Parts: sequence; C-alpha cells; structure tokens
Amino acid sequence: MKDENCIFCKIANGEIPSRTLYEDDDFRVIMDLSPVTKGHSLILPKNHYRNIYELPEDIAAKALPLAKKMAALMTQRLGAEGFNIIQNNNEIAGQSVFHFHMHLIPRYSDDNQSFVMKPQKMTDEQLDEIRDTLI
Repeated sequence: MKDENCIFCKIANGEIPSRTLYEDDDFRVIMDLSPVTKGHSLILPKNHYRNIYELPEDIAAKALPLAKKMAALMTQRLGAEGFNIIQNNNEIAGQSVFHFHMHLIPRYSDDNQSFVMKPQKMTDEQLDEIRDTLI
C-alpha cells in the first residue's frame, strides 16, 4: 500500500530519483538531502506506514537488522567514530514527514552535533507508579 501524496513513498519506489545506497523488496536506503553529518541516510519502507504504530511486525523485524548492516558499512567506509539510529513518531517527537523512516547518522568528533537527552529527576514513588501503569 502506498500513499500517492507521500514524497517518501515516491522516493522509496523509485518515482523520484535519490542517491540510493541499498534496495530490496521492502526497503530503500537513501542519502538524506539535508544531512546533519557526512553519510546521514534514511531507511524508507516501500509501503506507506505513518509511524511505528502502523508498522507491521514483519517489516519492523527487518528494519533493525538493515540498520545494523548499514551502520557497520558506513562506519567502516566513512571512518565514523560512533553512530546514531534515530526514529521519530509524531510531530511532538520531531517527525516531519509522516512515513515511517529511520535516520542513520554516522558520528565524528568534529561534527558539531548533539543528540543528548536531558534526564529528569523522579522519585522512587513516581517510577513505581509509571511501572505499575505499564505492567
């Protein structure tokens, strides 16, 4: 299933040219047109899924091994010193194109990027309440 109005569907299915690094029946990996580091790329499923909540289990099961394969390749060939794999869901979390995708971001000591989370202080009681809500 594809969304005819989705730019990532068009790119993933070859309707719009891209700098493709990898392709199989389910995914296309492309270089990001607005990279944050050298080699920043995207994993795009060929079918349209708005976010992780819509992603079928079988496609989800293939996405992380593909990310691992690409991260190893990019680290080796680009000389990356580390790697971020980022996947955002919904606008509040930074998703700007509403087609599931994963960012592959090689990291370098001089890349001037920071994807650091800021921990919040929570009491034991707050943590227990959250755990109890989730189990």
